[in-house]
Amino acid sequence: MTTVIHKPISQLKITWPLLPDDFILPDDPVDDIDHPLLANGLRQSVVDSPELMQDALIVSNFALCAAVDDRTICKAPDWMYVQPVQKRPHNYPRRSYTPHTEGTVPFVVMEFLSATYGDEYSVEHTEEIGKWFFYEQVIKVPRYVIFRPHTGRIEVYALESERYDNQNPDENGRYLIPGLNLFLGVWQGTREGRTGYWLRWWTAGGELLLWPEERAENERQRADRQQQDKELAETLLEQERQRNQELLARLAALGIDPE
Repeated sequence: MTTVIHKPISQLKITWPLLPDDFILPDDPVDDIDHPLLANGLRQSVVDSPELMQDALIVSNFALCAAVDDRTICKAPDWMYVQPVQKRPHNYPRRSYTPHTEGTVPFVVMEFLSATYGDEYSVEHTEEIGKWFFYEQVIKVPRYVIFRPHTGRIEVYALESERYDNQNPDENGRYLIPGLNLFLGVWQGTREGRTGYWLRWWTAGGELLLWPEERAENERQRADRQQQDKELAETLLEQERQRNQELLARLAALGIDPE
């Protein structure tokens, strides 16, 4: 019987080559139709924040790459935020991202679990590379989020002493994501025909970052209030004018000069 000796993690050779142009990325179908909606919701709430958008890469189901013992490894987080990243020429579209070579390590990666999930918790690294191992030991992403959309359960892991440690939420049930300096939490409601649990962002002051349609609705309501205030002011002014005319008429009937 042959004994297989696995190389210790500390002896793995990790390098950061650009993805070769001829590398065939997996074209896996989306596990759940809710996942693109969740990812888009996270992105749409930060698009009006210039400090979060500048030189940032905000993507979903996008290849995050490194080489382990000269093997090119790519994982596609359901959501990822990186800032800053190097800009690419307009005629050279980005099809993957390699930390250290193209920019910094992502601040956060997220995985949305379907009813049947894959290797989101896998620390396998001898034959295949599990996502957990890849994010923790290869890329060393500071925050790893696992979210179950159907139940609303969220797990946030912070890289501490080279291992992921499960984080406790604050008193509002939210988690600080350093780098973005925003708090991540679960919100329940309806958007784009989907009713259920969503991941959303809050500021340190507890203000919810709104989606574009919510901002538009708030603006519409603000405009309606302004119009109502204007109409009320015009009504009060007209009432005051009428009272003045009635008073002048009564004074004139009494033979009193209002002057």
